Amino acid sequence: MLSIVIPIHNEEPSILPLYDRLTAVLEQVERPFEILFVDDASNDRSFELLANLVETDGRLKVIRLRRNFGQTAALSAGFHEAKGDIVIAMDGDLQHAPEDIPALLQKIDEGFDIASGWRKNRVDNAILRKIPSRIANWMMAKASGVALRDFGTTFKAYRAEVLKDVNLYGELHRFIPALASFYGARVAEVPIRNTPRAAGDSHYGIGRTFRVLFDIITIKFLLKYMTRPMHFFGSIGLAGVVSGGGILFFLLVKKILGQDIVVEHGPLMILGVLALLSGLMMFSTGLMGELIMRTYFESQDRRIYAVREILTRKSRGVAGGAR
Repeated sequence: MLSIVIPIHNEEPSILPLYDRLTAVLEQVERPFEILFVDDASNDRSFELLANLVETDGRLKVIRLRRNFGQTAALSAGFHEAKGDIVIAMDGDLQHAPEDIPALLQKIDEGFDIASGWRKNRVDNAILRKIPSRIANWMMAKASGVALRDFGTTFKAYRAEVLKDVNLYGELHRFIPALASFYGARVAEVPIRNTPRAAGDSHYGIGRTFRVLFDIITIKFLLKYMTRPMHFFGSIGLAGVVSGGGILFFLLVKKILGQDIVVEHGPLMILGVLALLSGLMMFSTGLMGELIMRTYFESQDRRIYAVREILTRKSRGVAGGAR
């Protein structure tokens, strides 16, 4: 079964054309499907149109959020309600062509866990969108180790069990392939069409580029140090303790030799004290991180690994994913 998750925010002109094209494509695919529209507190007639569509098509479900929580939260709500074995996420502004869905499904059928869209020929403004996007995608690929050329597009197909291992916060929906790679998800990239918006304005601006940079740092930390935070904070703490301790030891020798270190090396003494205290704080943060991680995994009964399948002599079974 397929579940199509579409976050909506003030997309009134696009809803009916999107529904017509989407249902036409899904009926040709010849698989059972459901379409989940998540209305992220639109203030136009989007919800009214969706409510009318639900009355005419039992394969539709409309989720209306209480306020505008953002695209990541809207997608998370749709993923939570989705019943399909394969979940496809796409935007509601018709920049994603429903006709590309079979290409995404083909990669899933080939054994991949995630089929990620790649806007090979983007129609966005070169200075405001294309160039910053290329830089961000390159940085994300280097930070995550996932060789994708387009992390930013929402248009992706997932095996449902992959999404169960990923918790979304902030604006991390575009980095699901990177987060899923922690559990060994196999990711393929599929060229998709990128058409101009049918109506309305983009909800993203140049300021989004700076938020993406913070997300990249977050992803790098989560992928490399989530289960061992002491390795990150401990390295910084060790550098601080060694440098601060070295400076203070040097000043102690100077003091023993009779120098007035407060007058002659006052700033250096302050630097040494700050470095030492900062190092000790980093060590403490690392220890707290280790305790939090252990509490999280043990209280949630989660594992730091994911089993793809288990083979025995008498039977073959596919594991249901990490708990």
